Amino acid sequence: MPLPHAASCSRRARLTNPLKSFSHGSTNKRSYNRPSFAPKPVLDLKHMRQNPGLYEQNALDRNYAAPARNGWRILELHQNLLAEQGKAVEFRRRGNALSKILGAQGADARTKDAAREEARGLKEGLAAIARLERETQGEMERLAMELPNLSSAQTPVGGEARTVGYVNGEGRPEGKFGTKSHVEIGKELDLLDFQASATTSGWGWYFLKNEGALLEQALVQYALSVAMKRGWKVMTPPSLVYSHIASACGFMPRDQNGETQIYNIAQPETDGDDKPGLVLAGTAEIPFAGSQANKTLAESDLPLKVIGPSRCYRAEAGARGVDTKGLYRVHEFTKVEMFAWTKPPPTAESSDRFGTEEDDATAYAPSQSEATFQEMLSIQTEILASLGLHARILEMPSTDLGASATRKIDIEAFFPSRTGIDEGYGEVTSASVCSDYQSRRLGTRFKGAGEQSLRWPHTVNGTAMAVPRVLAAVLENGWVEGEKAVVVPQVLRKWMPDGLEKITCARA
Repeated sequence: MPLPHAASCSRRARLTNPLKSFSHGSTNKRSYNRPSFAPKPVLDLKHMRQNPGLYEQNALDRNYAAPARNGWRILELHQNLLAEQGKAVEFRRRGNALSKILGAQGADARTKDAAREEARGLKEGLAAIARLERETQGEMERLAMELPNLSSAQTPVGGEARTVGYVNGEGRPEGKFGTKSHVEIGKELDLLDFQASATTSGWGWYFLKNEGALLEQALVQYALSVAMKRGWKVMTPPSLVYSHIASACGFMPRDQNGETQIYNIAQPETDGDDKPGLVLAGTAEIPFAGSQANKTLAESDLPLKVIGPSRCYRAEAGARGVDTKGLYRVHEFTKVEMFAWTKPPPTAESSDRFGTEEDDATAYAPSQSEATFQEMLSIQTEILASLGLHARILEMPSTDLGASATRKIDIEAFFPSRTGIDEGYGEVTSASVCSDYQSRRLGTRFKGAGEQSLRWPHTVNGTAMAVPRVLAAVLENGWVEGEKAVVVPQVLRKWMPDGLEKITCARA
């Protein structure tokens, strides 16, 4: 029986186009055009369509309700595409038969004319299916890009963090410190100026002055020194990055709650020049991750660990209130960031559960990614402990994880002035395991010696020093009311003028 002619082939392709009947509910679309030179994401669509329920529950647990059904939609599109591809196989099979008819000796002209007409219809039908395949692949990729990483099995589900340890003693300090805030201390000792920044830049910005500015540099140098003695390599990143690099790292213009995350940079308009978008980096994690985009690392170089200071820019400085006064939540700040590319756990690629890290790290030697994560936590706790700060260590819950993280641990220092907010604790460091979320989106691979296949490294990141918050904690915890002075932590004095031990109003 002859297959449909050209018009029927084209019409059928249109009527069964899965994109036409597909309706998605997500509004969190990417708001940039990916330039031709950008890394092409290679997402695990197979795992998503084989486990749509897993991805749906994971998205709901992480407060990503809009794209929660994307796994099911990817499965639907894939099934429809397979049906169309099956038709393409039949079209080609019929085309081969028609070629034999056209090449046969003795066939009458009428038969050959009919064969040619049918062949033209088959060609148009195949072209329509090819277009449909490209469109469907693009739509499945878009849907997959919206899904957050799978959460680790160690991540608490919900909104409550789990305390897993303390720095400098258990339990919140009682009656040991005063209640004067770093804003008051900074004003009294002429270290901070928020009025001047309100004039120049608005709310959420600040000037560091005198010993306050010197403390910033001392904190940076100290954090670098702690990591460098463990073999971390120093690298200073750019502050501007392409929008597609930020997105690949999990930083979108708006988060899942619709809050603006990053600053977009306007560029001069040029006729016929569609320039790729630029944003200010909210963390050095973004340029660090992007530095190895479209590259293949040697397995012998893993873990590849870098640390560096940078200026960071956050559009979402939070609502005005006690929680955001002073240096605690600002738009621009100095941070020392750790970033590493590691070999994945041996079970990562075959895992069908939430998360990709080890369920029980005591059952066997930790993977390279887990060991690097623990090293970051060790660096963070060493820094905070040596600064004399009391802090608690928290395993963060699913709703607090960004899109890229599979697991996150925060360390919150005690601020005497914040006793009415979360028992006085405030986040000063964070460390995350991102599995292959970023490397798949950035085209970063690794290969072992003598191996033919390429694999995806896991990425791990962590804050070594968030200067404004730690500076605020040092001022509040080091304040001596009777002397109207701040005691400079011993480990910082080598970077202060003449080994300054106390900051007072009296200056030469």
